[in-house]
Amino acid sequence: MRLPVVFILMTVCIDAMGIGLIVPVMPNLLQEVNGGSLGNAALWGGVLSTTFAVMQFLFGTVIGALSDRFGRRPVLLVSLVVLCLDYLVMAVAGSIWLLLAGRVVGGITAATQSTANAYMADISEAKDKAANFGLVGAAFGLGFVLGPMMGGVLAEYGTRAPFYAAAFLAGANAVFGWFVLRETVTDEIRRPFDWRRANPFGAFRVLGQLPGIAPLLWVYFIYQLAFIVYPAVWSYFTLERFNWSPSMIGLSLGLFGIMMAIIQGGFIRKIIGVLGERGTVIYGHLFDVVAFMAIALVANGTIVLCLVPLAAFAGVITPALQGIMSKAVADDQQGELQGALTSVNAMGMIISPLVMTSIFAAFTAEAAPIYLPGAPFILSAALMALGVIVFMRAPLTRPQEGGQSDAG
Repeated sequence: MRLPVVFILMTVCIDAMGIGLIVPVMPNLLQEVNGGSLGNAALWGGVLSTTFAVMQFLFGTVIGALSDRFGRRPVLLVSLVVLCLDYLVMAVAGSIWLLLAGRVVGGITAATQSTANAYMADISEAKDKAANFGLVGAAFGLGFVLGPMMGGVLAEYGTRAPFYAAAFLAGANAVFGWFVLRETVTDEIRRPFDWRRANPFGAFRVLGQLPGIAPLLWVYFIYQLAFIVYPAVWSYFTLERFNWSPSMIGLSLGLFGIMMAIIQGGFIRKIIGVLGERGTVIYGHLFDVVAFMAIALVANGTIVLCLVPLAAFAGVITPALQGIMSKAVADDQQGELQGALTSVNAMGMIISPLVMTSIFAAFTAEAAPIYLPGAPFILSAALMALGVIVFMRAPLTRPQEGGQSDAG
């Protein structure tokens, strides 16, 4: 594998690890700097998570547009350096407001996944784009697994240790990238920076004018709403339904993350080769409808634990969708597209946890009309069914030949 690709995958992995690294210490850290009860710490934790997601929504398209104008290399390297400094500030933060400021900066710099995907689009042949986006998804999945594991180990050395580790990883990767990352944005595909298109709403408007793209953005958004049921309610659901311990919950999430990495890193090439990108998206949605309904209704914890890695087989949806859309936009819009997808993902991270946790609370309350802890997963199954209907009704997109786009 070429060194620039290794750097891109490490960047995405470190982004995911950096989030997971600090999760195990956040309850204690928030009580340490702000005082109060664990419940109060949980409220502040929700504020920090929402702030992070809002920044990703607002700046995903900005970062993508900057990379279309100034290149992928400077955007990625500067973001990693700023992320390193941000973790160092959070490591010494003595107030909740400094932690909040750190999450603001962290949300902006972590939006570089859009630039990483744009880089992969730049260096990929049309037929390889979906599979290479799968590699990026696999790297994120690996970071999702490794981050909390390393964070739990480092927490033994204090609440600040994971932040120093995250800073070291970001800084070391920036140095690595300085030596190996070559620029892929040439003058032929460089696009002027325009604030009207750099904000998420402007980017959605411009991309939505391209044939077939608007419904695909909706499909991507619906998928994110459904998929985020896992991080939103999984720990609450499995505790309520099966009385799983924290270690069992962690094991199940680890199995899911590992299988997602395997599916997106390797299996997706085989299924796209058989079904094509469009068939892969349809298969993934239908598979997830069945998986979500099974998780919601099966009463045996052992069976559900076996279903968890199988549910990851639907992880082919995102890279296949990205591949279809990437081929449908011009070369000078790759950063803009990936930035818009980052913002769509962030929008799902803002909305879905609120909806899923509210449904879980409503169907597990004493006054609930029916006791159904799996209700959020039934909603996710319904969303996946809606998503595949929207996708199948969407017009076929036409691959772009590249060059400058006159949209907008």
